[in-house]
Amino acid sequence: MIKDLKNFRIKDMKLLDKYILKQVIELFIMGVLVFTSIIFASDTFITLIKQIAKYGIPFKVAFILVILSLPSVFVMTIPMGVLLSTVMTMNKLSLASELTVMRACGIGFNRIAKPIFIFATLMCLASFFINETVVPIMTKQSKDLALWAFCQKNIPEGKHDFTFQEVNEDRTLKRLFYVESCENKQFHNVTVLDMAKKDAIHVLQAQSGGSSTKGWIFNNGIVYTIADGGKVLNSAYFGKTVAHFGVDLKKELNRNVANEHNFLQLCLYIIKNKSAAKKENLGIALFDKLALPLTTVVLVLIGVPLAITPPRVRYNRGFLFSILIIFTYYLIRALSISFGEAGTLHPFWAAFLPNIILTIAGTYLYYRKVFTIT
Repeated sequence: MIKDLKNFRIKDMKLLDKYILKQVIELFIMGVLVFTSIIFASDTFITLIKQIAKYGIPFKVAFILVILSLPSVFVMTIPMGVLLSTVMTMNKLSLASELTVMRACGIGFNRIAKPIFIFATLMCLASFFINETVVPIMTKQSKDLALWAFCQKNIPEGKHDFTFQEVNEDRTLKRLFYVESCENKQFHNVTVLDMAKKDAIHVLQAQSGGSSTKGWIFNNGIVYTIADGGKVLNSAYFGKTVAHFGVDLKKELNRNVANEHNFLQLCLYIIKNKSAAKKENLGIALFDKLALPLTTVVLVLIGVPLAITPPRVRYNRGFLFSILIIFTYYLIRALSISFGEAGTLHPFWAAFLPNIILTIAGTYLYYRKVFTIT
């Protein structure tokens, strides 16, 4: 008889876990979609529009860049989605007096929240996995695609006697390109007049050339260096050379170098990098690769007790609580990262300080709600 009651109890608890998880997962999917849309509209999409306007990247390529940036956005929205689903589910159970019934049956808050914490832990691992495997690959592909699109922008396909000017910020001539003809993305009979340096002028002549992500490639040519007075200082023949002309898009894209590496790769990159300023910024990004996924569990810890509505409250305040918690978290995160980039905080504390503060607050609220309220 006791064994039958025990089996019945275990079966009921499994049904309860499925009941709670079903609601959590449904709201989680909705939350991820909503927050992903918001981030795209407010940050990612605007950034890509600026790249299109500034660097002339085609719209089709920009759309692919949007798709490639999705995994990095998911890493940010997974904690938000888990928090929203947790708060909304617990708030709904509380308003429907289902929590009261469960407690009357001898089921404590710890047991009720158990499937939610398990789900949050799984999403934490999923977020870490995406950030370590998918994001670096997608970021590198996005960078290569952007470089390729920029390099292809000024290729005069099918044109003859084509000239292209590159000017300085004060609108003075910096470089002048002349291409006799261009077929199949290959230049023929190229001449480049380079006046980037004030003391001398460089003249490059090549039989053929092309464009790649590494720069402009020239084959079978000669380079002259001419002084201001017209005297030829030196000349050099080459079989193949790569010249970095145009806007240096690599510098712009290298600002996101942390996303191109996983945790171990970024560790090695920081060790090899000797710039102190970069070390501090990359150090924050390194520890953030651990701190950001862990935020999923931290937000649940503070979300569960806040979602349990007092008996007198008869409206669902879960969504409002979710927004307030997310706002508080990202406000603390922005401040800590700013202090870290300024050198006031160690990179470890800059990345983990929001989690530490919310963990302390969440532990206090959870203990007070679960263990002190009868």
